[in-house]
Amino acid sequence: MGAKQTKSQEPGGASPQHSWRRTPTKERGDILASLMLKSGDRLNRGGTPPPPYQRRIGMIQEMMLMAKQGKQDEATEMLRTLRQDLGMESTSLDDVLYRYASFRNLVDPITHDLIISLARYVHCPKTEGDSLGAMEKVCRQLTYHLSPHSRWRRQGLLKRKPQACFKAVLSAPPSSGALDLSGIPLTARDMERLCAHLQHHASNMMSLELGFTELTDEAFLLLLPTLASLPHLETLALNGNRLTRAVLKELTDALKDPGSFPSVTWIDLGNNVDIFSLPQPFLVSLRKRCPKQGNLPTILEFGESQASDEQMHRDLVSERRTGGGI
Repeated sequence: MGAKQTKSQEPGGASPQHSWRRTPTKERGDILASLMLKSGDRLNRGGTPPPPYQRRIGMIQEMMLMAKQGKQDEATEMLRTLRQDLGMESTSLDDVLYRYASFRNLVDPITHDLIISLARYVHCPKTEGDSLGAMEKVCRQLTYHLSPHSRWRRQGLLKRKPQACFKAVLSAPPSSGALDLSGIPLTARDMERLCAHLQHHASNMMSLELGFTELTDEAFLLLLPTLASLPHLETLALNGNRLTRAVLKELTDALKDPGSFPSVTWIDLGNNVDIFSLPQPFLVSLRKRCPKQGNLPTILEFGESQASDEQMHRDLVSERRTGGGI
């Protein structure tokens, strides 16, 4: 990642990377069916369907490969599938570019920004040498945004078994009021232990990271009463899990009660199964809890000093915020 592409020329002098070619419809359908079948086989061998983010990252990688091979029709079809999986149901470029331009109530406006950029590259391909590189940059940004990148992974903690990781994190009080379990798979059976830990440290719990923890509706609903009772909890990350709109309804109902989540100002529900937009009561309830805040962020990106891809991602977030937010 981040390395410059090496340009190779065929005997005729043309660069195959920078020209699109069409594939017969039947062959195109066979290729896509084969890709989806192989992906499903690979990810379901363990008996459990993969979390949505793995499927989406796979689509991005396949689409970039098709673009490098000059297969416009296949790349367009893969982009359409990705958009539908992310809740962008429209199929025409005009709808993608303009229907969602205001990003109102979107749970993840950054993903929609990047998808719109990809739509421009895929639907309107150029022959310039830097066009493919620009598309690859957007694909890297989108992959990073939809992938787990917790500090535990950098520290090597996730090389242990999930239960060992979980116990190690809960063995100490939250640092500066923050508890980060992101990237550690959790089950419904872990919720009792987590609830006990949160209740014990309720007086100084301000931030909870549960992104990419394989969290299901069942597990989250066991955790919800404890979360709602934390008096100083301000930020809650639930992105990259297996949560559905059923959980969003329960969370919205809880937020309607002023006594629940009294201090919360931000909740990230992006990159889950089918939570693509936030109901108005959800946003109104957050507004009441932070009336002095100009915007209502549902995406909060924490700065991490990693590679250049992360810097590009932070630049994108900064541009999105200065553009007005939600």
